[in-house]
Amino acid sequence: MKVTLSTLDTHESSFTPLVVIELAQDVKEETKEWLKNRIITKKKDGGAQLLFRPLLNKYEKETLENQNLYLVGASKIRLLLGAEAVGLVKECSDNTMRAFTYGTRHNFKDFDDDNDDFLSMAERQFIIKHELENLRARDEKMIPGYPQAKLYPGKSLLRRLLTSGIVVQVFPLHDNEALKKLEDTWYTRFTLKFQPIDRIRGYFGETIALYFGFLEYFTFALIPMAIIGLPYYLFAWEDYDKYVIFASFNLIWSTVILEVWKRGCASMTYRWGTLVMKRKFEEPRPGFHGVLGINAVTGREEPLYPSYKRQLRIYLVSLPFVCLCLYFSLFVMMIYFDMEAWALGLHENSGSEWTSILLYVPSIIYAIVIEIMNRLYRYAAEFLTSWENHRLESAYQNHLILKVLVFNFLNCFASLFYIAFVLRDMKLLRQSLATLLITSQILNQIVESLLPYWLQKKHHVRVKKKVEALKADIDATLYEQVVLEKEMGTYLGTFDDYLELFLQFGYVSLFSCVYPLAAAFAVLNNLTEVNSDALKMCRVFKRPFSEPSASIGVWQLAFETMSVISVVTNCALIGMSPQVNALFPESKTDLILIVVAVEHTLLALKFILAFAIPDKPRHIQMKLARLEFESLEALKQQQMKLTAENLKEECRAGGKEKAP
Repeated sequence: MKVTLSTLDTHESSFTPLVVIELAQDVKEETKEWLKNRIITKKKDGGAQLLFRPLLNKYEKETLENQNLYLVGASKIRLLLGAEAVGLVKECSDNTMRAFTYGTRHNFKDFDDDNDDFLSMAERQFIIKHELENLRARDEKMIPGYPQAKLYPGKSLLRRLLTSGIVVQVFPLHDNEALKKLEDTWYTRFTLKFQPIDRIRGYFGETIALYFGFLEYFTFALIPMAIIGLPYYLFAWEDYDKYVIFASFNLIWSTVILEVWKRGCASMTYRWGTLVMKRKFEEPRPGFHGVLGINAVTGREEPLYPSYKRQLRIYLVSLPFVCLCLYFSLFVMMIYFDMEAWALGLHENSGSEWTSILLYVPSIIYAIVIEIMNRLYRYAAEFLTSWENHRLESAYQNHLILKVLVFNFLNCFASLFYIAFVLRDMKLLRQSLATLLITSQILNQIVESLLPYWLQKKHHVRVKKKVEALKADIDATLYEQVVLEKEMGTYLGTFDDYLELFLQFGYVSLFSCVYPLAAAFAVLNNLTEVNSDALKMCRVFKRPFSEPSASIGVWQLAFETMSVISVVTNCALIGMSPQVNALFPESKTDLILIVVAVEHTLLALKFILAFAIPDKPRHIQMKLARLEFESLEALKQQQMKLTAENLKEECRAGGKEKAP
């Protein structure tokens, strides 16, 4: 019998809760009832056809604080039909990766009608999120009870509820048993081992698994640089031959590791199914607003906003603001150099041990100021990018990343470029690079993981005492879990984590020859970073919704751009070395031309290497080509079948006309 959405029951009294919806405390009863009906109503009637119940029943609400918390789940069949709707790709019995369909479910590996583990909990929660986000207004002009919260046909109800403050948050629940197993194999024992990337993907989804996969890969890729850099550090700066060798290795290393990562990433994402997932048409992002109109592409009614207005906002407001921030960053940098000159003068006058320690104080203060400025600018960049009113989430992310990367690059590296190419003080460059790198790493560990973990532990103790004091006959375990998790911080995505690695890559590649220990310090930091990031994902933040990803996205381009800049800086540093200058005592023009020629040659070699190393392994290319061929064949068969049916209809119609 064919199962359809209309035959599913949405009134199961008990179900496995997957997602929590928290409403504001003063939400009206008619609004709650309307929301419940829209969630449980059948799909054909405009609902999500999910399971929905309050966390507390009427008696428990009288006993406990009135918590407007609701649990959302779905039946097994509903989740399987949802997996087909979102285009999840699963492994078939013949080891190929194909888009899941309910009708062919028995062709997929590990599928069984009695097996509830075919879809991971992360996939089930992603399906729930997709269905909630696709709840759209039909005939409603406003949210019941809130006439100021206007609706129009096609508007996402969840987005309107969130922006109106009626829904406080929507978050997926942790699976404590699965989380404990993941922790045991991931970070609870500090040992040098590979991370359980597939398990991380099964619990948190592809986007977060790719970040941890890249972090692990990047850490291992730094080891050759660290090994070569340690003995090199013992040699003097003036040793030109060894300097060129290290610079050449740096060039090859920065190119090869990024190309090899693309191959490894393709293998992982093919195994997970996201490499062959079909791209969905992007819906307008939640914060997008404009005059209601008809989209010329989709024919749907949605907000429309003229692109020229967006461009005016970008070029007349955002761009000048970014330039002003960059100028302020340079102004702070010059204050730092004044502090350096003061500390150096003090040391030269006294020559004591205290003043020798004081030489590092300006760099430490500057590193702390850089971190503060980066974080403040991030908030400003988010506000500006949101104000620019981009229609698509991808456009919003690209503009935000561009703003943040430009400022962070100048803020973190401008002083190093100034020391290297204006002051030409290699001793100060080495000292500044070491101080900036080590201080930023320590600050990131404290701010991102240790401090939030300590605050979360304190909150956990308060919640536990409160639950133990209850005399109500309730499911205390579930109640405690939901109340605890709703107060956890929200993980805002992998942006800051990738940004940290990007800046670290800059410190290692741009001036690594001046301070070869940079790679060694980066390796030591990343070994602890793996554990601290794992800790914050499991114990500090709410569980994030899974997001399918096929790559690390725009960050791949950012890292490749940094590697190109590193070629230029290293060639310039070589040209500034005393040995090279001694070869051209009379003509500096010849020196500059030769350095530029070498730099262009190395860049050409870099791009040849990038072209020579395929982005996808051969066996993945063959599998993707086979899938494309089968898709085209299936489409051809479908068209031929449709043509044959049309011909039959025409023949029948012609026969009826000829009949007397």
